[in-house]
Parts: sequence; structure tokens; C-alpha cells
Amino acid sequence: MTDITSLRPLAAVLVSAVAIVPILLSGSRPNIRESWTALAALAKFAIVASMVPAVLAGDTYVTDLGAFLPGIRFALEADALGVLFGLLASFLWIITSSYSIGYMRGLDEHSQTRYFAAFAGSLSAAMGVAFASNLVVLFVFYELLTVATYPLVAHDETDEARAAGRKYLAYTFGGGVAVLAGTALVYWMTGTVAFTPGGIAGLAGADPLVARLAFALLAAGFGVKAALMPLHSWLPDAMVAPTPVSALLHAVAVVKSGVFGIARVVLDVFGPETVGDLGMGLPLAAVAAFTLIVASIIALRQDNLKRRLAFSTVSQLSYIVLGLAVLAPTSLVGGLLHIPAHAFMKITLFFAAGAIHVETHTDDISDMAGIGKRMPLTMTAFAVAAAGMAGIPLVAGFVSKYFLLIGSVSAGQTLFAVALLVSGVMNIGYFWPVVYTAFFETPEDSDEKPLIEGPLGGRFAWGRAAVAQGTAGSDPDAVADGGTHGDENDHGHAHGPGEGVWDRRSWTGGESTWFMLGPILAVALGSIVLGIVPDGAVFLRVVRLVVSGVTGVSV
Repeated sequence: MTDITSLRPLAAVLVSAVAIVPILLSGSRPNIRESWTALAALAKFAIVASMVPAVLAGDTYVTDLGAFLPGIRFALEADALGVLFGLLASFLWIITSSYSIGYMRGLDEHSQTRYFAAFAGSLSAAMGVAFASNLVVLFVFYELLTVATYPLVAHDETDEARAAGRKYLAYTFGGGVAVLAGTALVYWMTGTVAFTPGGIAGLAGADPLVARLAFALLAAGFGVKAALMPLHSWLPDAMVAPTPVSALLHAVAVVKSGVFGIARVVLDVFGPETVGDLGMGLPLAAVAAFTLIVASIIALRQDNLKRRLAFSTVSQLSYIVLGLAVLAPTSLVGGLLHIPAHAFMKITLFFAAGAIHVETHTDDISDMAGIGKRMPLTMTAFAVAAAGMAGIPLVAGFVSKYFLLIGSVSAGQTLFAVALLVSGVMNIGYFWPVVYTAFFETPEDSDEKPLIEGPLGGRFAWGRAAVAQGTAGSDPDAVADGGTHGDENDHGHAHGPGEGVWDRRSWTGGESTWFMLGPILAVALGSIVLGIVPDGAVFLRVVRLVVSGVTGVSV
């Protein structure tokens, strides 16, 4: 392996930060402002992609900016693990930039210039997280990511949005304090905080009690953004942000920075062998298994689509942490591969939810009966991504979950394998009703979709038929349509005969603007590509390289 001195890692970090200036200066000219966003996104991806061939050959790109603290250098390194995260975030930013244009203009959102500037800053911080060469540099960019994303979380400027923003800051800055404390302990024990494949040698012989404390602080600190329970509650509340923010930052950049930090700690600070010797893998795996089961149960209770997706994210992030904590080479592959797999699938789901909101002003699943007629391509893409989240073959989620299952069983952790299977069944439980109500129900004949609310979880007590019977004399159209769409003809409902029924749109794109529909179909296609030809996609090749470099085992 060769270290290649290069400015490319630094350029990948700075390109979107530099773009903030022209984005702000062109705020009165939206087309030019969005052009700067697109140009920065394309340049960032091109820089990261240009490093992939050498990284696959075992090389590392290094930008060394000198000593930051005694014995600690402020350096950026594009190694295999960093490129995995950087390539994913930069590629999906291109797609999200297009989607953001359609979403923000479709709703005529306020403060769009601030939105695009904050987005650019967030991607710079995320790239810094990806290419940090040690725990101190990672901590700096981890905190900068919190600062840059706060305006996006609180974008609506409502009381709810401001409260969500304050909660986000409290949780993530608290996690940052834990990361800093853990970093200080690692430095005190070893004299270094540099990432080393397989772990820092000095930690193997350090005081086990102090080493366990350092690991716990680092795992908990990064676990905040990874939404491990009980540190997760900021994430569902942050869904008050615009949907593109939820999509990229809460399915890719922010939450993935948390699991990425845990991956660095397990693989490049302590190393799988030392984590196992300290006995810290099992507790971390137990927390992850608890989170993925309980979050799935909570998701079943949500009628608001974005909140259901938020708790699904909490659950799915724990798949990644579980794969890392089991420590077997195959489970490591599954956990790391689930980073891009989950990103493509979840961003598809959030994009679909946002398109539904823009086009129909509908947010609750109970109000979506028959919406597949109004938005056939959007809901088909949603169904594809949902199938992948449940681990159905031919979509990305199946491949990563296959490695996770095999890894758990091979490591003798059958209980965790069972937890993965149970969670997969619950994934079907909270995603299938969305697909079913969209394509196979009508507003007049549908039941409630929070499946475990009410005595038996359906129409027996809370269904629409019961609602209709209990509201005699009220507006029948409001009852049939959930009380939200009766006067929204311009958002896709017919009036007159058959009032309350969704307009039928063709499969040629009439359901939405292509600024939104194009990205939805692109990321849905990406989910399929990762599921059908995982070896042909660069992500699996990079993951195999990471695991073999850390464990010495080829998977």
C-alpha cells in the first residue's frame, strides 16, 4: 500500500464550501444559484471518483496540513473506508440537488438561498468526516456537520422546527463531548489517535478498564447520530425539516456519519480483535439488536409517513452497527455494505414521501388510499425500495442482510440472526400497508394504517367504515377522503361524481415535475443495481477491500 501525497482529499472537502459564496451572491437569481449547486455537486463527485481506481489498488491519497496538536497532524486521507462514505454522499448529492429544486420551488419555500448554502456546507463537513485521518480531525468535522445542518433542521422556522433544532443540537453536541472524552483517553493510553487498519497497537496492552471506558464513550458519542436507543429521539423530531434534508442528511450524511464513526472505532482505532478481547462487541451488538427490534415496533404505530420512515431509519442503522459489533469478517462486509444499500433505498422512500407532499399535500398513510393511481411511478419506486428494506431478493437490502445473517450465524451469534429475521418481518409489516393502500384500496374502503393502534390494530375499532358510521350528517366527502382533500382539486382529486377519488395519471411522468420524478427513479434503479449485480457496483469491491485490510480475510 502506497501513500500518495495529493490535494484531492482537501479539494473534495472544500469544493462545496467554496460554492457557498456564489450561492449566496446569486440568491436573487434562482437559476444561477441552482447552477452553482449542481456544478459543486458534480465537481465533488468527480474528485472523489478520480481516487477510486488507486484506492481499489490499495493506495491512499493524503493531504497533510501540518501539526494540529503535539503528535497529532491535521491530515486528510482517502482510504478505502473513507472513499466508501465519500463516494456515496457525493453521488447522492447530485441527485438530491435536482430533487431539491423541484421540491423547494414546488412548495414555493422561503429562504431557499440559505437552504442551498447550508446544504453545500453540510456536504463539505460530511466529506471531512469521510477523509479524516485521525480521531481529532474526525471530531472537528463531526461537530461542523452539526453546525451546518442545524439551519436545515430548523428551516421552517416554526415553533416545532425550532424545538426540533434545539433538541438536535443538544443531542449531537452531547455526543460530541463523549467523542472528545474518548479521544483524549485513547491519546493518553497510546500517544496517538491516528487511524490504523486493524487498530492502534498500543490499545491491546492498555489498561482494560480505561480502554473499555474509551470505547464506550466513543461508541456512545457516535451512537447519537447513529440513532442507537436511547439516544435516538432527535431523529424522528428532525423530520420536520424539508424532505430533501430528511432524504440526504438523515438517510446519508448525518446518520451515516454516526455509523461511520463507529466503523472507524471498531476497525481502525481498537480493531476487531481488541474489541473482542475487551468484551465490548457483545454489549454493542445487544444495543443494536434492541434498537432494530423496538424501532420497528414503534414504526408500526406511525400514521405519518415521514415519521414511519424515521423510525425505520433508526432500525436500519442498527443493522450496520450490529454487523460491526459481531466482528466476524462476513458480518463486517454486511454491515459496511448496508451503508450504501440503506442510503439508496431510504432516499428513494423519502423522495417519494416528499413528492406526495408537494403534489397532493398528503402526509398520513391513512389518507393515501388509491394514491397509486395519482402517482404510479412514484409509488412503484416506493414499493421497490420498501421491498429492499425488508430484504426481498433483487434489491440492495437483500445482499447486505444476507451477509449479516451469514456472519451472525458463522460467529455463533444465532440470537442476533433471529433478531435480524424478526426485524425483516416487521419491515414487511410497516411497509406493505403503504403499498397496499396506495394500489389496492379506495378512500371509501380502507382501514387505519398504524397497525397496532386500537384493540386489534385495524378497522375493527378505528377503520373508516366506523368513522363514517359515527359521523352521520357530516360531509361525506370529508369522511371518505380522511377530511383532508375535499377542496384540493388542484392537488389531484376529482370532484363531482366519484368525489374524493384520486385522479388517474399516466405512467409517462404526468404525476410530478421531472426535477423530482427523475431523482426518484434514479435512486430506485440504483437500489436494483446494487441488488442484482453487487460485484459490478464499486461499493461491494471497496467494502471487501476494507474488511480484508482489517482482518486479513477475503470475503
